[in-house]
Amino acid sequence: MEAIKVPAWKRAVIKVGSALVAPEGQGCSTKHLLALARFIIESRNQGKEIVVVSSGAVAAGVSTQTPRARKGPRSIPEKQALAAIGQPLLMASWSRFFDFPCAQLLLTYDDIANRKRYVNAKNTLTKLLEMQVLPIVNENDTVAVEELKVGDNDNLAAYVAVLAGADLLIICSDVDGLFEADPRLHPDARPITEVPKINADIYALAGGAQNPLATGGMRTKIAAADKATVRGIDTLILNGTRGENFQDLLQGSVRGTIFRRTETPLAARKHWLRHSLSVTGRILIDEGAAHALAGRGSSLLPVGILAVEGEFLPGDAVEVVQHTDGQIRTVARGITQYGARDLAVIRGRQSREIEQLLGYAASDVVIHRDDLVLTGEDPITYKSTCNR
Repeated sequence: MEAIKVPAWKRAVIKVGSALVAPEGQGCSTKHLLALARFIIESRNQGKEIVVVSSGAVAAGVSTQTPRARKGPRSIPEKQALAAIGQPLLMASWSRFFDFPCAQLLLTYDDIANRKRYVNAKNTLTKLLEMQVLPIVNENDTVAVEELKVGDNDNLAAYVAVLAGADLLIICSDVDGLFEADPRLHPDARPITEVPKINADIYALAGGAQNPLATGGMRTKIAAADKATVRGIDTLILNGTRGENFQDLLQGSVRGTIFRRTETPLAARKHWLRHSLSVTGRILIDEGAAHALAGRGSSLLPVGILAVEGEFLPGDAVEVVQHTDGQIRTVARGITQYGARDLAVIRGRQSREIEQLLGYAASDVVIHRDDLVLTGEDPITYKSTCNR
């Protein structure tokens, strides 16, 4: 694979997968981490800052247990218990590499989706770096239920890169980067060393996870790169089992795939709106409203609303969509000032009529332009359950 030049960086987030932390699936190992630890130490000596997002808590927990008699997937409580056992072992494994302090930071999706907790996490991370501590981040698997899980550490690393204001996201795996086909199935597949823009064709190249302890695959890595690059963060996928990659990285080049950052990054709040919130419903708008949002950067007014879908409350995140020829085009997402029931009453009406119809007027707009971000997604099949 051809070496690629890495853009200059000051602060990087490094995601380390289970295949590197626990290559045998049973406990933490130094097999692949020594070279990475040397890279972290040397980078810090050069005045650079590092944040590590590390998998491996469940694998570390597994190492303390006797072999299971039964087979099959582990239950959620069992995984949570193993994560609780393994997380201290994972931290101890990382700490032994360094003569400077390491800090544990455990996050759930709620820490990212809730704006106040998001800012608090950002402040904590910033202060740790100011104190010259190495933050080691993982998902809080011991308490996270399905609806509060990020689900994979690739995307968690992208969120952390945004939180940290990083210049570079490095995703270390057991594959050499992105290929035109799965190299495990197609040995002659050609590598893709540079991706200037992530689109549907790039996502189509993704396969699934091969490691049974891993929760991601190439698709989650592309999704993570998507989140990072639109915020102005270059993203690398490299093979962390090849120690020479970290030595090359110190010299400013590496063999892998680089996803180039966009030239006009999203503002922080816009990025949070697009990538960090789970939508709880939909607002279907007419053509005029879609043009006003996309063309003029306007707020969403009730007059442009045709229908609402789902049960949501004021302050919830919703998708704003347009119905065209049996399909839905996602126009935007944002935080609504009105719940679904009230929107069903005021849809299609002028803002001056809101108070008369509802008995109150929280706002003249349904979604303020500061709380709205355009998505630019492709059309998707629409199955309507809207309140018309």
